[in-house]
Amino acid sequence: MSETPTIRWERDAEGVVTLTLDDPDQSANTMNAACIASLTAAADRLEAERETITGVIVTSAKKTFFAGGDLRDLRAATPADARRVFDLGMRVKAALRRIETLGRPVVAALNGTALGGGFEIALACHHRILMHGPEAPDCRVGLPEVTLGLLPGGGGVVRTVRLLGIAEALTGVLLDGRRHRPRAALDRGLVHELVTTRAELLDRARAFIRENPDARQPWDTEGHRVPGGTPADPRLAAVLPSFAATLARRTHGAPYPAPRAILAAAVEGAQVGFETASAIEARYFTELVTGQTSKNMIQAFFFDLRAVNAGAARPRGVPERPAARVAVVGAGMMGAGIAHACAAVGLDVVLKDVTREAAERGRAHGAALLDKALAAGRVTADERDAALARVTATADPAELAGCDVVIEAVFEDSALKRKVFQEIQGAVAPDALLCTNTSTLPVTHLAEAVTRPEDFVGLHFFWPAERRPLVEIIRGAATGDAAIARAFDLVRRLGKTPIVVNDSRGFFTSRVIGRFLEEALDMLAEGVDPVSLERAASMAGYPTPALALLDEMSLGLPLRVWAEGRAAAEAAGRRWEPRPAEAVLDRMTGEFGREGRASGAGFYDYEAGGRTRLWPGLRTHFARKDAGVPFDDIRERLLFSEALESIRLLDEGVISTVADANVGSLLGIGFPGWTGGVLQYVNGHPGGPAGFAARADELAARYGARFAPPAPLRAKAERNEPFTDD
Repeated sequence: MSETPTIRWERDAEGVVTLTLDDPDQSANTMNAACIASLTAAADRLEAERETITGVIVTSAKKTFFAGGDLRDLRAATPADARRVFDLGMRVKAALRRIETLGRPVVAALNGTALGGGFEIALACHHRILMHGPEAPDCRVGLPEVTLGLLPGGGGVVRTVRLLGIAEALTGVLLDGRRHRPRAALDRGLVHELVTTRAELLDRARAFIRENPDARQPWDTEGHRVPGGTPADPRLAAVLPSFAATLARRTHGAPYPAPRAILAAAVEGAQVGFETASAIEARYFTELVTGQTSKNMIQAFFFDLRAVNAGAARPRGVPERPAARVAVVGAGMMGAGIAHACAAVGLDVVLKDVTREAAERGRAHGAALLDKALAAGRVTADERDAALARVTATADPAELAGCDVVIEAVFEDSALKRKVFQEIQGAVAPDALLCTNTSTLPVTHLAEAVTRPEDFVGLHFFWPAERRPLVEIIRGAATGDAAIARAFDLVRRLGKTPIVVNDSRGFFTSRVIGRFLEEALDMLAEGVDPVSLERAASMAGYPTPALALLDEMSLGLPLRVWAEGRAAAEAAGRRWEPRPAEAVLDRMTGEFGREGRASGAGFYDYEAGGRTRLWPGLRTHFARKDAGVPFDDIRERLLFSEALESIRLLDEGVISTVADANVGSLLGIGFPGWTGGVLQYVNGHPGGPAGFAARADELAARYGARFAPPAPLRAKAERNEPFTDD
């Protein structure tokens, strides 16, 4: 073999072979058909020339070491492809196994991020050296397959269990899909050395080969035992049931097959030999790859998320204009979180409130967040001090001079927001980007308060702003492309994901989650048992059930939103049709005086600020034994309400792309991850859009016309054509 399609072969005078991963057709190396063929050919040649080889270095010519599996191939696999998927997986495992048992030291010289299949290649090497620092910024290693509905299919389960033990492999690597920073990877034993330059990387690899001519894997050493024992060990057997219980608590019965498959593959594989364990892993991998959940999650968390972050919705042809000095007006929890997020990425921030004391409290909130990050090792003391120094607390509008971005984050009141902009628009830079943080108020109306409506845009942050990954950018009627582009670039600078929507009361995320909450309250009004309602939401995969979420928001918030909607409808000459949900909240807040968690009583009871149980009065005042709503209908009414509303919003032009809808629903409002998002849920429903529409008709016949398929869904159903941006 002189050269393979994706792996270059070089041998030096000392007999060290360097295998350089370098797919000529891709910007990153992936485990595609060409790579598998090249890997097999490399193993063949290594075995054939073994006597002339002193060691092997595996490295990459790309900026990253290896990006993982080819997700296009994985997304396309169907149950009919099961044998092909299994055989390909076993072929990869066989090639890696032949390399690690060659009888020569094999070193992974990781010049950048190695995730998934890339890290599985590294695990098949006897020694792993990882670059970090300026030449390999943001370097990570790990096995994140579970986040895409998969398990590591190239030996990752088998090797991490034998390297770390069942418990440590599951909790530290496999089940959370963590992407480990270099220092954490070293501490956990996933890599053996850290270096800062490529020259040092290769020098250390050669040094290991010289110093360890008889290197082998721990599991290939006589007498090796799985750390912590196998399930036959009474000590481990006693704790293994807790893993299943933990998974059950984490998933609440939602259809996430990957964590259960990982647990099974780890436990079963630890009790048999390496080859049999590899076959067990491959069978579970094949089951996941050919199932629908992985397709949904791959589509959303890779393809859709990548399209959104790459700027699919950013106006074309608008040059970048990086922000430098940001004014955050309103130093409450939301404003303080936004200020912290800006300062953490190097932006100077002026945090303004009506008093200096209020502004300082907001700055202190950011200081507390930085202290937590320092304690967790995410920042250094110098980085903490520098970030805090970038935040100026003030009550003086004059200190906003020179700010090229304004983010208003005051109370959700139209008159107050308009007043704020009237007061500060002259204090900031004359061409500053003007942003309002609002979840429901029409941006076009708020923009009437400023003299430059073309520079006015909505930025809907989600609480807590410093942690939540999504920002909804709202284009008002007069908002210009330049403002949208500047807002998009700012959100990406903050490390967050932006979706761009058009102006409408509630925009995309608030309207969709509003339907979820309304449907839950409607069911409570129909007499559905509140325990069944909350359990159905959890089993559907919602991170927070509907009644618990309403308590967190406060029960008065939906009432205010509905009141504004009623006023807007009446002003436009439309009839307002109240839902049963309104009567439920009226009784909860008025008759029973229960307004949510902040007041100490809502749908749940609270003690010492913590949620204890559902309020028993819910059954007394709302539940009926003859409600007659099947459990599956409860669950699907919640899911369908959001998916159908999203289709309407796509039809209205509020949301422009399928990717924005999917990503916005997942990252912004907690739509269940296994679905792939609100529109991928339609695509992935049994029978596709046609099956979804048929089920919607059933729900409409039982529960009302709000479940009737909108015209765009009817059209898709007739052709059984998925919602896509292609």
